[in-house]
Amino acid sequence: MAGAATNLTGDQPPPSDEGGWAALRRFLPYLWPRHSVGLRVRLIAALVLVLAAKAVTLLMPFAYKGAIDRMTPGMEPAALLAIALVVAYAGARFGGVLFDNIRNGIFESVGQDAARRLSVDVFRHLHALSLRFHLERRTGALTRIVERGTKSIDSMLYFLVFNIGPTVIELTAVCVIFFVKFGWGLVAGTLAMVVIYVAFTRRVTEWRLSVRKQWTEFDQRATQRAVDSLLNYETIKYFNAEEMERRRYDEAIERLTDANVKVETSLAALNIGQSLITNMMMAGAMGYTVWGWSRGLFTTGDVVLVNTLLMQLFRPLDMLGFVYREVRQGLVDMAAMFRLLDTPAEIRDAPGARPLAVGAGEVRLEDVSFGYEPERQILKGIDIVIPAGSTLAVVGPSGAGKSTLARLLYRFYDPTGGRILIDGQDIAHVTQASLRGAIGIVPQDTVLFNDTIGYNIAYGREGADEAEVRAAAEGAAIAGFIESLPDGYDARVGERGLKLSGGEKQRVAIARTLLKNPPILILDEATSALDSRTEAEIQATLKGIERGRTSIVIAHRLSTIVDADQIVVLDGGRVVERGTHRELLVRRGLYTEMWLRQQAEEQEDVPA
Repeated sequence: MAGAATNLTGDQPPPSDEGGWAALRRFLPYLWPRHSVGLRVRLIAALVLVLAAKAVTLLMPFAYKGAIDRMTPGMEPAALLAIALVVAYAGARFGGVLFDNIRNGIFESVGQDAARRLSVDVFRHLHALSLRFHLERRTGALTRIVERGTKSIDSMLYFLVFNIGPTVIELTAVCVIFFVKFGWGLVAGTLAMVVIYVAFTRRVTEWRLSVRKQWTEFDQRATQRAVDSLLNYETIKYFNAEEMERRRYDEAIERLTDANVKVETSLAALNIGQSLITNMMMAGAMGYTVWGWSRGLFTTGDVVLVNTLLMQLFRPLDMLGFVYREVRQGLVDMAAMFRLLDTPAEIRDAPGARPLAVGAGEVRLEDVSFGYEPERQILKGIDIVIPAGSTLAVVGPSGAGKSTLARLLYRFYDPTGGRILIDGQDIAHVTQASLRGAIGIVPQDTVLFNDTIGYNIAYGREGADEAEVRAAAEGAAIAGFIESLPDGYDARVGERGLKLSGGEKQRVAIARTLLKNPPILILDEATSALDSRTEAEIQATLKGIERGRTSIVIAHRLSTIVDADQIVVLDGGRVVERGTHRELLVRRGLYTEMWLRQQAEEQEDVPA
């Protein structure tokens, strides 16, 4: 899994053409939505307008030719017809623009709906992926993949449907016209020019893609550098590292700007080469038709017809390098999004999984083993029974596996051995939504959304009304603090809740859990980072919400769990002691050693 996660956060090379076109084939069904007849009608109408616009565009040169032919000496009586043809030429030009813009307006809803549904599918899948994936991801690079993939959809569809497709149609029509009116020679010259033009554009654009790939890599690194730096704002201040961060960001941006110069320089080389090829073709075709006019083979209007048809054909061809690069890059970005969709979820609901039915709330761990990596076992045959409505405290040295128990109970991971039961139901065989709905947690590190206090409390249960949010705040003993704020429940907490103190964030987490009102409660070292006074206040609040629930308290400070119904001591991934506080002290084992050490530390702190 580690390798897969890394590849999905920006370190992978662009996929092959085959992989890119496979991504396009996977996306095409999004353009034909089964849920909306209206969008399918819009797609058909847009394609009809593409053909109509191209037909009008091909008729324009003939109107221009007719007007020129009637302006030659001896054709003065046909002046009115020439004027009419000029007006028709102008009308055809306007018609082409009109059809193109109506087509864009009609198709926009189709493209935007397809992009929305694909991005929502990716977003939903990201939330379905395992905790292991999210712990190994790089958030900045991951968001760039989704952002670029979504943006590429609209531009790539536009170029494929409204540029490349119509250009192929126009090239075919021009060759037919040239064959009928001027013979094989002009057709062969036109096709040879297009082949040389496409081959040159493809070769140079492939070179530019390697330059572009380097630019993309530097762009992701610069973005990741900025995101990581801003997320660690406090750490930077703690270590007075502003200048180091500025220097590292400057180095990342310098590499990005150097790559950007190479991108623009390569674009200039592409444009010069394309212009040389098209103008050589234009000179040859015009020279041929002027020679034919001098021999009486062609009219003056024919010269204008060839010139106009080629100019119209060159217009989309001039963008071929840009279009090719955008389509290739779009396929790369889209393939990256589909690789996210293809990333398997480590934790899935079992076939036929039923909702968890919580009655009394007994929790049982039977011979549970687990390791984040095969060679690194964290838990080794854990057997624990937590009677309904009782409180279990889990203590032990750092790295003993205490927090891992909470992650297994939430089914962020599955045990590598044994099973976990709630009221006799194996949690591997119930739906994840019902399991997590039955468990509430107050974590050690409370992370809040950058929104209001009211929103963060209400997050505990969707649809909770204002009165319920206030009641939860009262239960968490934070209502008075909130009401003292100028904006009350509408006060914003800042990024990750940085505007609140540690104790205030913990109380918000408690209020959120109270609002959820779960039958099973996990307190994962919920007060270990707080000062003694705040800890004592929050402990009193926690004891209140533990009543009547099956509670698991993961603790570092043993003084906070002396009243637990059962205490389990973990060491080296095994249960080495269990019992009440008094029973464990009598045994004079690891628990007693930890207790005496903490008591000595607290006594040393008293004079200070």
